[in-house]
Amino acid sequence: MDKITAITWIHLVLSIIGLNLIAWFIPKKLTRVEIYSTTLFSYGLEYTVDSILNLHYHLYGYFHEGFEYVGLLPIFFIYPAVNIIFLNFFPYHRGVLSKTVNIIGWSIFSVAYEYSAVSVGWFYYNHWTLWYSGLCYPPLFLILLLNLKFTNFLEKRPV
Repeated sequence: MDKITAITWIHLVLSIIGLNLIAWFIPKKLTRVEIYSTTLFSYGLEYTVDSILNLHYHLYGYFHEGFEYVGLLPIFFIYPAVNIIFLNFFPYHRGVLSKTVNIIGWSIFSVAYEYSAVSVGWFYYNHWTLWYSGLCYPPLFLILLLNLKFTNFLEKRPV
């Protein structure tokens, strides 16, 4: 098993700190319930997808083959922060073109960020490519939006 290099740790730790500081300090348009609900949903979605594509099909993974506790760091600290930032800045009251451009922009950012994670070694591919990720990110961002819409629907309904 390869050792994890200093640049790998620096990239991961700076990503975690930077994205979480942004998520924490941005002016919030989301309620606490929306943040809580969508964060739990993003954990569940990410962990489910990774369990299937990483641990079952071995298409990609974190650090080394198989499960490692250190691989939970991106799942617990990066994906929820991106979820909060994305949903907070989404142009809900704008037109379809603006919403589409936003999702495409976030998808491009995500592919570029994933490329940097692969380059420094805390994310790896077996039978996966950036092209697959590029095709997956727009539907994933739409799923996050639909989950927020469902959360809002549930909040408005009496128990």
